[in-house]
Amino acid sequence: MKTTTVLAIALGLGSLAACKQSPQEQTADNIEANAENTADTIEANADTMADNMQANADNTADAVRNAGETKADAVRNGADADGNSAN
Repeated sequence: MKTTTVLAIALGLGSLAACKQSPQEQTADNIEANAENTADTIEANADTMADNMQANADNTADAVRNAGETKADAVRNGADADGNSAN
């Protein structure tokens, strides 16, 4: 089933169960549900941020490697061009 359908069914069942609760119990349940949703959102955001940080670090490391290779190649090619190469 789709996530939306599952959530709709869960919400419907929760509503039926809430009919037998006192207003205080309903309020307490709502507070717990809100806290749980907020905590889930925080965790999801942290996971996304960690993934982005890892991707940025990988991209930066690749750029540093490429720049080093390019500079080293330029030094090698410059040494070959002026006849100072050992090869």
